Amino acid sequence: MSAAGPFKATAVVIGAIAVAVLAAGQLGLLAGTPPTDLGVHDGRLKAPSTTANSVSSQAMLWTGHPMQQMAQIAPLPLPARSSPGEALLRLRLVLQAMPGAEVVTHGADYLYVRFTTRWLGFVDDAEFWADPAHRVIQVRSASRLGASDLGVNRARIERIRAAFAGPT
Repeated sequence: MSAAGPFKATAVVIGAIAVAVLAAGQLGLLAGTPPTDLGVHDGRLKAPSTTANSVSSQAMLWTGHPMQQMAQIAPLPLPARSSPGEALLRLRLVLQAMPGAEVVTHGADYLYVRFTTRWLGFVDDAEFWADPAHRVIQVRSASRLGASDLGVNRARIERIRAAFAGPT
């Protein structure tokens, strides 16, 4: 056997694994289970995940939560001359323009959006609530699978923040 033999075999195995993972994603096997407890309850969105795969502007409300500090992210400010309903309508337009976004629920003060990655089909659930007491839009975004999202949810919320704050 030549020296290239073990390398070629390793490359074939890695290639087969990559194809299998991609196929699993395309078949929806990496989407995870949809949460059943989203929404606003007693002025709060759901707590952050107990692993490093979520962000929440209300993380500090969950005293003793293991990811309280890591999950904390600023809420979106309500535009000065916008009602909460107008702000959420603008936010909905921003979200609908994003790749992989699907608005699942749009109410007068609440949006639930599902983000699906193109190739592997991973799903993140994002919630936005127009909090009238604080004149902000509270946010929560979490991956359904995995112990870490490598900062994907935080980066997405920051892209949303920039687009939402941009010109109309």
